[in-house]
Amino acid sequence: MTERPADPATGLRPPADDAEARALLLDGEIDLEGRMLDASNVTLVGYVRTDELEAECVYKPVAGERPLWDFPDGTLAGREVSAALISEATGWRVVPPTVLRDGPFGPGMVQLWVDGDPDVDLTAFVRSDHPGLRRMAVFDAVVNNADRKGGHIIPTSAGHVYGVDHGICFSVDPKLRTLLWRWAGKPLPTEALEVLEKLTGDLLGDLGEQLHEHLTRREVRRTQQRVAELLRTGRHPQPSGDWPALPWPPF
Repeated sequence: MTERPADPATGLRPPADDAEARALLLDGEIDLEGRMLDASNVTLVGYVRTDELEAECVYKPVAGERPLWDFPDGTLAGREVSAALISEATGWRVVPPTVLRDGPFGPGMVQLWVDGDPDVDLTAFVRSDHPGLRRMAVFDAVVNNADRKGGHIIPTSAGHVYGVDHGICFSVDPKLRTLLWRWAGKPLPTEALEVLEKLTGDLLGDLGEQLHEHLTRREVRRTQQRVAELLRTGRHPQPSGDWPALPWPPF
């Protein structure tokens, strides 16, 4: 992020970096303005503000999560935060700043809203070789993302690529379902191998302890095993054939 001037109407400025954004999301007052009606779970949008800062945000209360047959009830917000913790540890910034906190409808996930570039043709973009997409493909393999739709990929006008909607990640069963199979079976880039090596140590230390606040010990252990498997093969995973490879709908 780059620091932008304050809004002349409010005197408030947006956060200058991810750390400031996370502090704002944790401590700011949430002012809701609407609901995303096409979302599977209750997804509310609005602003979060302190005396100095202001940003658009997404708030998903735990109370609004739809029960799923293959994920425990009331765990989706914690999985979103866990994905953000992995994202931060990689340094790739795949996930926008995300926190778990109390909100107008109880505890829930609060995430910085990110504007996508309206000039990007998303259907063409997801088939491109953009390095941000390749990093996202590795990230998704680590978190076992079961729902990487096209609409969950946000290319920005600054050239960075974000991913959102990580509520159905970290299953102990192989559930990778994504549009990003372009590199399936290909050798992982050197950068990715270096990040995965670092992630191995992080998962045995503070990062692992942070994940245990939101995931079961078995889910954290399986995350460690997925990282180890990626390093062992040195390649992007391929569809297993035991689980649909593509999300539905894809966009």
